[in-house]
Order: sequence, then structure tokens, then C-alpha cells
Amino acid sequence: MFSKEESAKLRKEFWTSFGKSFPKKWLLYNTKIKGFSFKFVADRKKAMVCLDIENPEELINLLYFDKMISLKSLLENELPRIIFNEDYELESGKKIHRIYVPFEGKFSVYNKNTWRDCFEFYMETMPKFETFFFEYEDFIKDI
Repeated sequence: MFSKEESAKLRKEFWTSFGKSFPKKWLLYNTKIKGFSFKFVADRKKAMVCLDIENPEELINLLYFDKMISLKSLLENELPRIIFNEDYELESGKKIHRIYVPFEGKFSVYNKNTWRDCFEFYMETMPKFETFFFEYEDFIKDI
């Protein structure tokens, strides 16, 4: 087990290593839609690429999630392993709407031997997610 400091250091090293190995400007929070953001997730047991819908207004969240559901079959063509979860619970206990692609391999942010495969997964998956967003951005934003 790692101390808090060691754990924080490894997480920071993971993200720094990813950024240096694969320098790219990602869309992430810059969707221009409040509470609609792309994220990379990495923790001690899993990694994933996500689209999180967490506007303070729950009705807005539902409308965006429904829009994404209406595009589900198109998105599945690009990302066959994608999961739509209307009630995803974060570690903090907060519930959000999350659409995500999980990393299928073994992964732990604390095991450097698993990082490279995760980085490659990120580099393969996020661009497909971003391209899809840009293609359907006008439809998604029209609420």
C-alpha cells in the first residue's frame, strides 16, 4: 500500500508521462456546453475514456443524455464497447450521467508496467469520441 504522498506522486507521474509521451490538445472541458465534458479516468483498478454529463440542472442533464441515446447506434459504430450509464456513481457518491469506454486490459495507476497499454487505449479511443462530437455538435447543442 502507498502513502497518500506516494499515491499522489504516482498519479501525477502517470498524467505527466501521458502528456509527454502523447502531446496533444484534447477537447475535454472545452465543449462549450455547461456540464458536458470529456475525461480520461485512471485509478488503482480501472481506466476509461468518458463523456460526463453533470449540469447543475438535472432536466438539462436528461435532455443531453437523451440526445446522446438518440445517437447511440452511430456512436457504437465508432466505439463498439461504449457503455451508456444514466446513473453512474462517482467515488464521491455523486451521481452523474456517464457515457464511457472502459480499458479492457489489466491496469493500475500504481503499476507502471500497465501505463503504456493504457496510453495507447487513450490515444485510440478519445480521438474517435472527439470526432463524433464534432460531427454531431450542432445537434447535441440544440436544446
